Amino acid sequence: MTPEMSPVAEEHAGRAPMDLLRFATAGSVDDGKSTLIGRLLLDSKSIFEDQLEAVEATSHSKGYDYTDLALLTDGLRSEREQGITIDVAYRYFATPTRKFIIADTPGHIQYTRNMVTGASTADLGLVLVDARQGLTEQSRRHAVLLSLLRVPHLVLAVNKMDLVDYDESVYEKIHNEFTQFATKLNIPDLEVIPISALKGDNVVTRSEEMPWYHGPTLMHHLEHVHVASDRDLVDVRFPVQFVVRPKSDEFHDYRGYAGQVAGGVIKKGDEVVVLPSGMTSTVEAIDMFDNEIDEAFPPMSVTVRLADDVDVSRGDMIARVNNAPKPSQDIDAMICWMINEPLRPRQKLAIKHTTRMGRALVKDIQYRLDVNTLHRDQDTKELGLNEIGRIQLRTTVPLLCDPYSKNRTTGSFILIDEASGVTVGAGMINSGS
Repeated sequence: MTPEMSPVAEEHAGRAPMDLLRFATAGSVDDGKSTLIGRLLLDSKSIFEDQLEAVEATSHSKGYDYTDLALLTDGLRSEREQGITIDVAYRYFATPTRKFIIADTPGHIQYTRNMVTGASTADLGLVLVDARQGLTEQSRRHAVLLSLLRVPHLVLAVNKMDLVDYDESVYEKIHNEFTQFATKLNIPDLEVIPISALKGDNVVTRSEEMPWYHGPTLMHHLEHVHVASDRDLVDVRFPVQFVVRPKSDEFHDYRGYAGQVAGGVIKKGDEVVVLPSGMTSTVEAIDMFDNEIDEAFPPMSVTVRLADDVDVSRGDMIARVNNAPKPSQDIDAMICWMINEPLRPRQKLAIKHTTRMGRALVKDIQYRLDVNTLHRDQDTKELGLNEIGRIQLRTTVPLLCDPYSKNRTTGSFILIDEASGVTVGAGMINSGS
């Protein structure tokens, strides 16, 4: 069973549906991210005995008087020591309640592009702070980035409470300071949890050392945070990825349009429009694996069959007749620049939006955003590596887009260098016309 399998698919496969939560971790170096992930894997029984024995043996050989759970996940640390480019590491585990995908993102400012990559699909952002250090510039920067990426749920984990003697006043000071800072950001749901990843306090089991804390443990919050309503289930958006034509005796006249539902609920019998052509039809059937289903919703991957033989190809979008996105070629967007060569006005790049490809001209750079202070530098003439700014684009093909604040799938795009094929930027659409 793949992580992307939807509850409907699991029901068809004869299993009880299980929810999926994607969350991204962020924190400064040595705030304990690797140890926390190791603790979640250990206490949720998601590692094998021989893995634990190997970690225990390595910890003993290094002279530690404890089992270093960071060794379970610290591939990134060895990369850092070797001077290799640091990338996002993905970890997978499950409990009886829910499946999880962790995007373990680097903390340094020079890896902002990696954090943007890891958090762009996250349902929840987990920011760690060291209780001894309190809020740092990096803590605030991570919160700003998660807010900018519209990650709907945020957890501030105040780690290493064991090193401050589980002092409630230390927790309250950090809690109040961060809550006040968060009022400047777009964070719909915030939870602040005091933990010790090394000792296991309030990670999976409730801590006896902090009787003054009455909130949930980290695992309980991760298992029960409600994410289904975060997705747009009103505006139908179905980017066509592939036209299915088997041309076999068994499926002689079969024509279906495969893709992943980006928004809304598609039902059999719905009247739909195909964009950008504007041709209308009716949903005749929705197929998933070997079964026909009655409805599909994000993030299910399905094949849609239409009642009429209309011209549909990759890059087109199926939407409801009275609720369709307006095709746009002038795009206003926030961009995270990802390469050393700076982004400048008049630059020409390839653009990929959902399943649609085109070319784009950078008309203007309006400002560069300082993610530490939220200051807008309107005098900037270019964007450098890891910098975020607001730009204006003109595309050669109309994009079937929504504002990123409304739909993170149809509101995002990537920019590609046409000569090298390298992804050079990731964008979040403010509006289009």
